[in-house]
Amino acid sequence: MTKSFDIRSHLAKNPVLLAPMAGVNDPVFREICKRMGAGLTYSEMVSAQGLAHASQRTQELLSISDAEKPAAVQLFGKDPTVLAAQAQAIVDQYGDRLALIDINMGCPVRKVAGKGEGAALLKDPAAARSILETVVRSTDCPITVKFRKGFERHEDTAVEFAKMAESCGVAAITVHGRSARQLYQGESDRAVIARVKEAVSIPVIASGDVWTPADVHDYLQVQKANGVMVARGAQGNPWIFARALALLNGNTTFADTPVTLAERITVASEHLHKLALRFPLRLPTMKKHLSWYFKGMTHASAIRRAAHSCSSVTDFEQLLDNITRWEIDDL
Repeated sequence: MTKSFDIRSHLAKNPVLLAPMAGVNDPVFREICKRMGAGLTYSEMVSAQGLAHASQRTQELLSISDAEKPAAVQLFGKDPTVLAAQAQAIVDQYGDRLALIDINMGCPVRKVAGKGEGAALLKDPAAARSILETVVRSTDCPITVKFRKGFERHEDTAVEFAKMAESCGVAAITVHGRSARQLYQGESDRAVIARVKEAVSIPVIASGDVWTPADVHDYLQVQKANGVMVARGAQGNPWIFARALALLNGNTTFADTPVTLAERITVASEHLHKLALRFPLRLPTMKKHLSWYFKGMTHASAIRRAAHSCSSVTDFEQLLDNITRWEIDDL
């Protein structure tokens, strides 16, 4: 049952997690990351209100396969009653496929924070407390929360917010070292992780600027985080999980081994065909995924332009064939 999931012991075994990313974490990509070594995968950020209205699109975001289980679901919203009801509905629906439910209090984008949800809750700790207390009481599923260093650009309320969340009974917290006003600009403040870690007794997961295995190592070994969420660093690079684990285990050779063209082609093709089979309406998202899979390569710009014009599986297959030919011609 879900209540048996122990986030602390799970992180001790594998602390490298795939972060929730809107428009990125389709179920196929999550399965690939899981196979590559992600210790826990998270759904896209899901609106509790959307679930309450039985949106088909919202329901698709929650798909959890046996290959991925146990996985985490991230919800956002501002109504404690709605969030609590939808959290329990998810537990009832997914059972042992569900590891935990994460409440997003860190999303800075206007369409979320502008409605009083996500990072806007950093400005209203009383409302945030009401949400967390209500959701924790509503279910025996572990509840976690993700938030940012603060809301305003030079604000640092992370320690205070973390203590509040712990007092509400959450099982773990995830901290991103930027303020909401920063969006994704500038550098993430890694030191905030260490400060929060010293202030609470529950597991602390680090988030922000995780691009390489060395970044994972720094968060865990220097900042003393219990876990690390890989977000944009996993886009087009699910191999980061295996390489980060290798570095943590002392295998620096494999950690530094570049991903080959053949590996990129194979995984991109797998992603394409499984997505087309299981979630055909999401096929257009392969445009950005293909751009990410081949980012940094000689023909990256041409690949990005060609992907933008693809509209069918055949189009994408032809592009993958062209990529192989272009690279061979350059040898």
